Amino acid sequence: MTRKIIHVDMDAFYASVEQRDDPRLRGRPVAVGSATGRGVVAAASYEARRFGVRSAMPSVTALKRCPELIFVPHRFDVYRAVSQQIRAIFLDYTPLVEPLSLDEAYLDVTENLKGLPSATETATEIRARIFETTGLTASAGISYNKFLAKLASDQNKPNGQCVITPGAGPAFVAGLEVGRFHGVGPKTAERMNRLGIRTGADLRACELAFLLAHFGKAGAWYHAIARGEDDRRVNPDQPRKSSGSETTYEVDLVEPEQVEAGVRAMADDVWAWCEKSGGRGRTVTVKARYADFRQVTRSRTRASTVGDRETLHEVALALVRTLFPLRAGIRLIGVTLSTFDHTGDEAQFDLLRQADGGR
Repeated sequence: MTRKIIHVDMDAFYASVEQRDDPRLRGRPVAVGSATGRGVVAAASYEARRFGVRSAMPSVTALKRCPELIFVPHRFDVYRAVSQQIRAIFLDYTPLVEPLSLDEAYLDVTENLKGLPSATETATEIRARIFETTGLTASAGISYNKFLAKLASDQNKPNGQCVITPGAGPAFVAGLEVGRFHGVGPKTAERMNRLGIRTGADLRACELAFLLAHFGKAGAWYHAIARGEDDRRVNPDQPRKSSGSETTYEVDLVEPEQVEAGVRAMADDVWAWCEKSGGRGRTVTVKARYADFRQVTRSRTRASTVGDRETLHEVALALVRTLFPLRAGIRLIGVTLSTFDHTGDEAQFDLLRQADGGR
């Protein structure tokens, strides 16, 4: 049976929530984040995007592009609550819901619980209910696999939807630049471009052996998606693979005591998620980014899971101490726990606690 997959993606989610809750922000360029110090844009309204403002952009750059840009602090507790409302709507139509983040998810509606005749009608009804319940708009992509559904959801944003039928999938992929493909990051796109691969059609012309030679195991994935093929199922029980927290500091950390305090704070954030979810991991990773943007990571995998906050502190501190004496000031510290033996609550609990405005 041909699958019917919907990818639902909320429109400028964080910024739209802020505009919904504060009428003074409606119709104006809004950025969620911090305008001070080393602030970055966590999310931008569509009014701001018209000026070229994008997420992860330094706030200084964003203000140069749009001097009228209004910055508002993030409210992750509100975003999570709205996300839960949206998730409840999804579950009225199918138990096969795979959240990707607070604002997007895959739904397999091959057999929808409402008995609607098509995935297109299902997506239309879901988007209408989201708007009725939350006052926010969503876009949707409908197709026969996850890869194409995700591509389609971006076609008619904001507040639109797009259908890619089985017969149209290969031709749709052929006309896109490879940088648009999920799973092809900027560096990989550059490598492909250097090899003469600029579009889906170029990628499809490559032999599997050629792609494996240049891209390793990922070559098989690129070979498949160039033909509109993706056999991944929507997995509602997708296990959490890691939990991490990181902070960018407005002033570089230059003393070991400062760095250790930062590591403890990030480890505390990670452990808060562990206690909430029941998740336990064996690998601890510490990330540090120097003032010159050089980044280093240190990891250690234990024979048993990290069982308490003190152990997480101990391992993380031992890792960061390998960087002493510091070669330069440190602008970012991160701690991640991975190699999970058990994951509990599958709800998203995003722990990017960033002093520069968050993501």
